[in-house]
Amino acid sequence: MPNLKTIEATDLWKIKRPASLSLSPDGSLACAAVTAYDMESNSGSTHLWLLSTFGGAPRQLTSCGEKDGGCRWSPDGASIAFVAKRGDGAGADKEPQAYLISPDGGEARRVSNIATGVAAIKWFPDSKRVAFISWVWPDLKNEKDQAKRLKEMQDNKCKAMVVSHAQYRYWDHWLTDGRVPRVHVLDVVSGKTRDLFAGTAYELPVFDPDASDYDISPDGKYLIFTFNPNQDKQGDQETQLVEIEIKTGIAKNLTQPRSPKPSRAVAAASFTHHHPAYSPDGKLIALLVNNFGRSINDDNKLAVIDRKSNKLKLISQRWDRMVNAPLKWAADSLSVYFTADDRSRLSVWQIHLGDDEPALVAPGGTVTDFDLKADTLVFVRNNMSAAPKVFAASAAGDHAKPIESFNDALMAQFKMGEVREFTIKGWNGEAVQMWACYPPNFDPKKKWPLVHSIHGGPHANWGDNFHFRWNNQVFAAQGYVVVCVNYHGSLGWGNKYLESNMGVLGTKEHADIEAGTDFMLSQGYIDPNRLAATGGSYGGMMVAWMNGRNGRPGANVNGSRAKPMGDRYKAYVCHAGCYDWVNQYSEDIGGYFNYELKATYWENPEKVAVQNPITFARYMKTPTLVIHGALDYRVPDAQGLLYYNTLKSLKVESKLVFFPDENHWIVKPQNSRLWYREYFAWLEKYVGKGNQGTKGIKGNKGSGAAVGIKRSPKKVK
Repeated sequence: MPNLKTIEATDLWKIKRPASLSLSPDGSLACAAVTAYDMESNSGSTHLWLLSTFGGAPRQLTSCGEKDGGCRWSPDGASIAFVAKRGDGAGADKEPQAYLISPDGGEARRVSNIATGVAAIKWFPDSKRVAFISWVWPDLKNEKDQAKRLKEMQDNKCKAMVVSHAQYRYWDHWLTDGRVPRVHVLDVVSGKTRDLFAGTAYELPVFDPDASDYDISPDGKYLIFTFNPNQDKQGDQETQLVEIEIKTGIAKNLTQPRSPKPSRAVAAASFTHHHPAYSPDGKLIALLVNNFGRSINDDNKLAVIDRKSNKLKLISQRWDRMVNAPLKWAADSLSVYFTADDRSRLSVWQIHLGDDEPALVAPGGTVTDFDLKADTLVFVRNNMSAAPKVFAASAAGDHAKPIESFNDALMAQFKMGEVREFTIKGWNGEAVQMWACYPPNFDPKKKWPLVHSIHGGPHANWGDNFHFRWNNQVFAAQGYVVVCVNYHGSLGWGNKYLESNMGVLGTKEHADIEAGTDFMLSQGYIDPNRLAATGGSYGGMMVAWMNGRNGRPGANVNGSRAKPMGDRYKAYVCHAGCYDWVNQYSEDIGGYFNYELKATYWENPEKVAVQNPITFARYMKTPTLVIHGALDYRVPDAQGLLYYNTLKSLKVESKLVFFPDENHWIVKPQNSRLWYREYFAWLEKYVGKGNQGTKGIKGNKGSGAAVGIKRSPKKVK
């Protein structure tokens, strides 16, 4: 057996990343957009590849552009449409445009020339037209005027943002230039385009709209889309489905004012409707619905609209899991495929219209993309020990096999650590799932440092995935036993569990994390003097919470009294962490945490305070690495600076790593390399690495026990 090496952070940027799958009409070939990165140039390039679903070597289809993506195979199989920015000099695309290429190869040709750019392409059934999304000014009537105003905006030396609407930023960009996302129709022969919503108030949702926000009927006569009818559009408002006749522009709202008929499983309802998909026979429309009247965090449920009667029926209401877009119909129009997360595994599922629950088709790991045509299913899957790979199977999921080997030679060089799954007793003795990833050279007879990797959200989870920004195998390869607790509030265990931390943020999650530590200590191979906790976003909030709550005097999380004992964790890493819920009102979705806190700071400051890490700042003593990006509008950078400045004022050992060119995530290769370098240096300084002793390791003087957390170290299964 050859000598294998451990995986490092820089190796992650050598891994090719396939996405955007599109099958040929007969299902024999899949087109994939494959991204490769270069550390030296600090950039990535994306090209289209053709993969045979029967086997054989992949064939690169495009090579001229740097960002060829969003590929869609035409219904007649003759062309593949994609979006790219190409060209040099004066003739270069200033914004992404639509291109066509033959699957046999040759040069791609540009078929659009729209100043405001092209995104999210879908073909019409005639293979002569495509629909796409472009952000335009709704008061302008033609492309010439759009181009003129865009140039004026870009040339304007004054870059001030003037807003009066509630949501004016999203993740890392501003929503202040007056443009809205609209669906356009492009004739791929003549190049003529038409704004399908011209002269109306219609637009797609402004929060990163994509091709799953609209669909084209099988006869090509209608287009259906998600629409927020509110004047001041926000993410917590109900959306409706509107169907527009392509030829006449006549539109009809299909989901307002009535909602699905309530049943025993559906409380008095205030439903939002989104992500429509026509059935192949044109008789039905699949969609996703949420009961916002019950909860802002109500899981997506699958529903269908009968186009003849206009009646809406919930399909998956008895299945307590979140259904994700896109929705894809089987060829016989009798079932729908989708992805959903069940117990931290994201898989492809199929539900027949007469069934209450779906069947598992392509199990995760984590399935990040899929397509379905002619009884063939293709999907991209990874897990905590395996990089993304494209697979093909029958529509039933049978005979799944890989159809590319982009990363096989690279991944064969690495010795991965073992991944185990545990169920522990967390808050109030309730079952909580936890992952553990071990060093490749793990020996249970020796003592190892423990590192928590705490997920964000809070309503996300730590899935069985090969995460490129927080890679557990890379962490473990440095000599750490890494644990990921899917605490109360995590996705994948149903709505009750998902919403169980609302109004008591921090409390149950803290108990679950400490239960994970206790369980690992009970195994006998964890050094109690070498414990650390790290997390991002809400996970960053949790490490700040733990820093202040562990070892504080007074009432603990269960209401009893406890003598302060010190923090048993020797180091924390807080990436993009929510440190202060009042300050968090400056985020891009400002009012969202009113729902999570079940309070506002002006009406019930006491309730906000008991859920707020900043309340317990005076008890913080544990060394902390704070990391933040200036372009982060979800957790604005003031949060990280506030936390760091507080720690410095308290004389707590701390360090700040600040990225002026990154957002909520670290996505540039060289920045990522630095991120991992600083992360590991901090951990090594305070808890060492590998199965070494504690000599020479700095750390706080806390005892080996946590304070006042009700938990059990016993394993449930």
